[in-house]
Amino acid sequence: MADSSAPTVLANDFKRQWRDIRDDAITAVDRVGESGWLVLGDEVRSFEEELAGWWGLPHVVGVASGLDALEIGLRCAGIGAGDRVLTTPLTAFATTLAIVRAGAEPVWCDVDESGGLDLDQARSALEEDPTIRAILPVHLYGHPLDLAAWRQLVADHDVVLIEDCAQSAGAERDGMPTGAVGLAAATSFYPTKNLGALGDGGALLTSETEVAERARTLRDYGQKGRYVHRELGLNSRLDELHAAILRSALLPRLDKYLQRRLDIAARYEQALADTSLRPIAPTGGSSAHHLFAVEVRDGDAAEVGERLRDEGVQGGRHYPFVCPDQEAVKGIGVTRGELQRARRLADRELSLPIHPYLEDAEVEAVVAACRKVCG
Repeated sequence: MADSSAPTVLANDFKRQWRDIRDDAITAVDRVGESGWLVLGDEVRSFEEELAGWWGLPHVVGVASGLDALEIGLRCAGIGAGDRVLTTPLTAFATTLAIVRAGAEPVWCDVDESGGLDLDQARSALEEDPTIRAILPVHLYGHPLDLAAWRQLVADHDVVLIEDCAQSAGAERDGMPTGAVGLAAATSFYPTKNLGALGDGGALLTSETEVAERARTLRDYGQKGRYVHRELGLNSRLDELHAAILRSALLPRLDKYLQRRLDIAARYEQALADTSLRPIAPTGGSSAHHLFAVEVRDGDAAEVGERLRDEGVQGGRHYPFVCPDQEAVKGIGVTRGELQRARRLADRELSLPIHPYLEDAEVEAVVAACRKVCG
């Protein structure tokens, strides 16, 4: 029996996605099966080339997850034991975890009103702590950071920039895609992402040939050639099946997906202007709108989420706990200041449905529910 209390407007709808991509996905699966080659073959190479062309960067290296891509990027930058990496406290824990797995120490500083790492706070941290060797910011919610300003900051202080682009496929600023100003960048193919696989996956993106070559070594046990292990690597290979489905069924639809997200975001922004929900907007550029995050200014975010669910709308919380408060990093890392904005957004953030398979009537249902609950 169906649950009558279940929301009718979902945060993501993978059943609709499957009905749309099924024929292309099945063809891709059949192609891999017929090839007889299942790991690191032509499908991965072709997908890497096609994604690089779409993103506008020379090199893409497919790996098993966005987390692995971040760790590999840090290791390619020479970051390891004894190094400090400046990062954001308001993000998925994978960002912090990658730093710790690379052997480095996270340094968390506050965010700005868009949820992204605060540039002025980062500048102060670099001026006061010369042991910081890298910065790992996140283009949170799909909102692009100020790319030109971050490039200048790392140049001024001679530190490495690794960009977390897990949520920002399709975002641009200053005429550049996110991921274009760091030594390397990482993206995720987790199913909810703008370009999501039918399972886990990720990629490292870079303009540097040497970085790409080392990343390919690190993802495959540290092998430079078969059975020739030059360093301690990972088992982090993007599967041929995932690569085939991504390149044949999902990447060709990505531009359409992004346009639909943009249209939904514009409708929400217009409709919520006079409510107690503040859209958490980018500071500039063109957002990829991976999430449509709002700040609940009147009431408890969790309670508002439950009231929206009662109205048939499935919302989400991203991210209700800042990274340095997680038990897993107790006694690890450095927290600069009180992180007031990060803690406020963690406490008040609520995400509205914005997946590309939302129908117009469902968008209007979300608007009506938000206006009823928070008008």
